[in-house]
Amino acid sequence: MVYKKMVAALRHLRQTKRIALVSVGVAFFATPAMSEDQVLRIAMTASDIPLTTGQPDSGFEGYRFLGYTIYDALINWDMSSAEDVSGLTPGLAESWEVDAEDSRIWTFTLREGVAFHDGSEWNADAAIWNLDKIYDEDAEQFDARQAGNVRGRIPSMDGYEKVDDYTIQFTTSEPDAWFPYQLSFLLFSSPAQWEALGGDWDAFASAPSGTGPFKLTRLVPRERAVLEPNLEYWDEERVPRLTRLELIPMPESSSRTSALLSDQVDWIESPAPDAIPRMQSQGIEITSNPYPHTWPYQFSMQEGSPWRDINVRKAANLAVDREGLEAMLGGLMVPAVGIVTPDHPWYGEPTFETRYDPEEAIRLLAESGFSPENPVEIKVLISTSGSGQMQPLAMNEYIQQNLAEVGIALDFEVLDWESLFPNWRRGADDASSRGAHATNITFAWLDPFSAFYRFMHSSMAPPNGFNWGYMDDPEYDRLLDEARVTFDQTEQDAILAEFHARMVDDAAWLWVAHDVGPRAMQPRVKGFVQAKNWFQDLTPVYIEE
Repeated sequence: MVYKKMVAALRHLRQTKRIALVSVGVAFFATPAMSEDQVLRIAMTASDIPLTTGQPDSGFEGYRFLGYTIYDALINWDMSSAEDVSGLTPGLAESWEVDAEDSRIWTFTLREGVAFHDGSEWNADAAIWNLDKIYDEDAEQFDARQAGNVRGRIPSMDGYEKVDDYTIQFTTSEPDAWFPYQLSFLLFSSPAQWEALGGDWDAFASAPSGTGPFKLTRLVPRERAVLEPNLEYWDEERVPRLTRLELIPMPESSSRTSALLSDQVDWIESPAPDAIPRMQSQGIEITSNPYPHTWPYQFSMQEGSPWRDINVRKAANLAVDREGLEAMLGGLMVPAVGIVTPDHPWYGEPTFETRYDPEEAIRLLAESGFSPENPVEIKVLISTSGSGQMQPLAMNEYIQQNLAEVGIALDFEVLDWESLFPNWRRGADDASSRGAHATNITFAWLDPFSAFYRFMHSSMAPPNGFNWGYMDDPEYDRLLDEARVTFDQTEQDAILAEFHARMVDDAAWLWVAHDVGPRAMQPRVKGFVQAKNWFQDLTPVYIEE
């Protein structure tokens, strides 16, 4: 395979620094008409560089660009297909199994022959050290910031231990069929590098060491992160083709668009819909692919919240003209009628139809004493940008107009993404929520826990999880608890379908859109396969001459 030969040549070149080999590298690059300077500049939606110590912040954009590039999980995502929804694949663990007699016990066999970027060895001791940095508050390497970013994603973790040099064992607090999905968010940093930097996580952030396909070589807060390939990456199929990857925070969509049109960057996340025709006229390519994503309003169910009235909840869902919103976004969304799409096995058979019906919305609000002349007043936390937030300002203004027409007056509390996202686990009653009745944070439904449990189970109320609005429904809890301990996939799907149908019938949230992950890139950017996932694999990407 030409590419594997090219990687081998580059490895040898860096090790020996023999100029004679440069001609070999150029010859291999010539086959795919690749530019000699393989530099990719990406404008992110974040306003700052996500945390680089191992457990990123800034939502899933943090994982996309500074998580799965520098680090690996025990279980990774397979992002190689544009046709199939991404599934799990072995990462730093070669295999795993649940105990046949006690389904709370999981045994993981670790991958041998893997090294961190600093050259130190990946093994069970490194794995336990990383688990302690998240779960053992008495450990010297414990990092509250990293713990806060990931603990809520792995709620059933109860214990862990080393079995031998390449085997570890987890114990969950109760049987949990979703545990492997949760472990995909736990990334592993180098203990040796942390110790070499004096046990300082701030110093580690500027010189991190993981096992991932890229290494971070330069970090300038709020300006850029520069990554280079890990030519010794354990998965030879995923050794990067780029020589340098530059990640630039740029929260304003107009700024990202201008940067792309002026050739200051090669790729932008979430292009402004009204600029797409102009970009296409200049040869810029627009990519998109639907993926498990929902853009909602998550309601507060606390005393005094208007959303406690089911008429208000249903009216809001009937007042949004989703097709009009789709047209405003240039077709770059899919209307949402629940957390998951109607073709998904978890959707179920709800009796309430989420649709555009403003007359019915007005009727329902009238039953509760509200009208366009006497509206119910509701405050919502929104962001200016952020991971998966699409075009939050324009979308929220559109929804504000829709709801005003039926008798719901929205007042927005606008925060930057780095302020809104941490509020998610603080809850509606926290001072940082500023008395809001809803929050607008998008999320992935990659698995049942991330889709439902962390939001709707009463045990996930802050600070344990992301039940921001303090939903407390015994029937929700019963169905979710039953699904979580059901290891037969068909039976589990049926339980989740019943749960989701109940949610839709309750109009538990305001469902608005599913994203299609639009990106715009210069025509010279090649090799990108847009997976049906929040996360994307940058290792196949290259720059063509």
